[in-house]
Amino acid sequence: METVVKTKWNLDTAHSEIGFKVKHMMISTVTGHFEDFNATVTTASDDFKDAEFDFVATVGSINTKNADRDNHLRSNDFFNAEAYPEMTFTSTAFDGEKMIGDLTIRDITKSIALNVEFNGIAVDPYGQTKAGFEITGTLNRKDFGLAWSAVTEAGSVVVAEQVKLVIDLQFIQE
Repeated sequence: METVVKTKWNLDTAHSEIGFKVKHMMISTVTGHFEDFNATVTTASDDFKDAEFDFVATVGSINTKNADRDNHLRSNDFFNAEAYPEMTFTSTAFDGEKMIGDLTIRDITKSIALNVEFNGIAVDPYGQTKAGFEITGTLNRKDFGLAWSAVTEAGSVVVAEQVKLVIDLQFIQE
């Protein structure tokens, strides 16, 4: 029986970002990201097909460049960072372009599909082998218990339910 050798890749946090975009009052877009996160990939191939991706973020590290809004997002109206300090993602399938996985926010786990652009492998000036990915997708925040809602006088929703994910990840071969 042939033994499959798997390679582990660790996140290069200096060259990675977990970002999101949400419509505000349906007329503008608010962007944000998480400051504290980590991820690993385990793969048996250079094309990363069937690779296993694991991700964790500290929800209290959310940053939308507005302290009042960030504190509201940490509250029970949204993430409830005190009771549920982490959100996690574990891939269940990856074909090189589409990734399916289990996302957990507020102890609610749902399967989501993400689009992945694998940007290849390169060796940096220090001799480290790196791999880069751009990942996008959308989710409905209410599916994960982030249910706060308000409506303006004109009838516009203050915070859209759909959240766009914009994730740039660079990994270093272990």
